[in-house]
Amino acid sequence: MQTKAFTSARPQRMAVKGQRTTSVAVRAAAAPAVAAAPASTSSSDPLMLRALRGDKVERPPVWMMRQAGRYQKVYQELCKKHPTFRERSERVDLAVEISLQPWHAFKPDGVILFSDILTPLPGMNIPFDMAPGPIIMEPIRTMAQVEKVSKLDAEAACPFVGESLRQLRTYIGDQAAVLGFVGAPFTLATYIVEGGSSKSFSHIKKMAFGTPEVLHALLDKLADNVADYVRYQADAGAQVVQIFDSWASELQPQDFDVFSGPYIKKVIDSVRKTHPNLPIILYISGSGGLLERMAACSPDIISLDQSVDFTDGVKRCGTSFAYQGNMDPGVLFGSKDFIEKRVMDTIKAARGAGVRHVMNLGHGVLPGTPEDHVGHYFHVARTAHERM
Repeated sequence: MQTKAFTSARPQRMAVKGQRTTSVAVRAAAAPAVAAAPASTSSSDPLMLRALRGDKVERPPVWMMRQAGRYQKVYQELCKKHPTFRERSERVDLAVEISLQPWHAFKPDGVILFSDILTPLPGMNIPFDMAPGPIIMEPIRTMAQVEKVSKLDAEAACPFVGESLRQLRTYIGDQAAVLGFVGAPFTLATYIVEGGSSKSFSHIKKMAFGTPEVLHALLDKLADNVADYVRYQADAGAQVVQIFDSWASELQPQDFDVFSGPYIKKVIDSVRKTHPNLPIILYISGSGGLLERMAACSPDIISLDQSVDFTDGVKRCGTSFAYQGNMDPGVLFGSKDFIEKRVMDTIKAARGAGVRHVMNLGHGVLPGTPEDHVGHYFHVARTAHERM
C-alpha cells in the first residue's frame, strides 16, 4: 500500500497581540503561534519534533497523558515495594524506570517524565506532601505569606528532575521525544491556597474576588518560577514541555483573563526569550469555553480535551497552531474495533483540518484501563498511514 505523508504548511512564528498589560488582561482572540524550526534540524530527529516543525511525516506521533502509572501492572508491583509517591518520583532510578515502563511496553513517540506539578514547590519555600493526595502544610492566604515565597533554584531544590531527564535522553536517544511538564501558575495556586485538592475552590475564589492583590502577587512569583523550571527541564534534556492548567476551567472566562491567561503567557514569553525553539504545549481540562483564550496565550501546541470537537477546535483557534489530542480516554474501555475507529477518526479530523497533529487522549488514561487496549491504541496510531 502506498503511504501518504502527513504534513501541513510550516508558518513562521509571529508576535501575538494581547500581551499582559497593567490590568493583567489577555484578549480572547486566536493568534498564530508555531514552533520555529530549530537552528539545526535532522531527519533523524524524533518523529514528534519533525511533525511539530512541519516536516513531511508518514503518520502523526502518538503518546498518552499519564501513560506511566497506575493502569500498568508493572507499576502496581513497583508500588508495593515503594509505596510513597514522592519516593517514586524523587528517586532518580525509580522515576526513570517508571517513565520507561510504557516505552518498553508500547514504544510511544513521546516519553514523559514521571513526576508531579507540585515537585518544585519546596524550592519556593512551600513544603508539601502526598497522603495520598497533595497536602500543603501551611496554605498561603495572606500577603505576608506570599512575601516568603522564594525564587526557585531547581538544581538545588529538585536535582533528581534534571538527572532523570538526562538519563531518559541518553537511553531514548532519537527514538522518541523526551517530554517535561509543569503546572500553570493558577493551578499551582489552587493547591497552595486551598491547602490541597478542592471541589469548591472557595479559598482561592475568596482571595481572587476579595483580596485580588494577594493572589496577583502569588501568581506573579509562581510565573517567574515556573518559567525557570521549564528552562531547567529543557536544559536537562526535555525536548518538549507541556503546561498543565488543570483547574483553569473552574474560572469564569472573564476571570481566566485576569487570573490565569496572563500568567500562562508570562511563562511562555519568558521561556521564549531564552529557548525560542522549545515547543510548548498548553493543556486545560474542560477547556471548551476557553479555546480562544488558550490561543491568546500563544503556546506552540494546543492540547484539546475530549469536550471539544477537533474540527471545531481548529476553526476556533486557527491553523497556525499544532494540535494535540483528543480521544476520550473512556474509549479505551471499548472494543478494539471501536478504539481503532476513534483513533482514526481523530487522525483524519486533524488531517482534514490541515494542521500538525500529535495523537493523544483528551485527558489522562484512566485507572483500570486494560493494558492490551492501550497497546491497541498505540498500534493503530503507529500504523495509521496504512489505514488511510
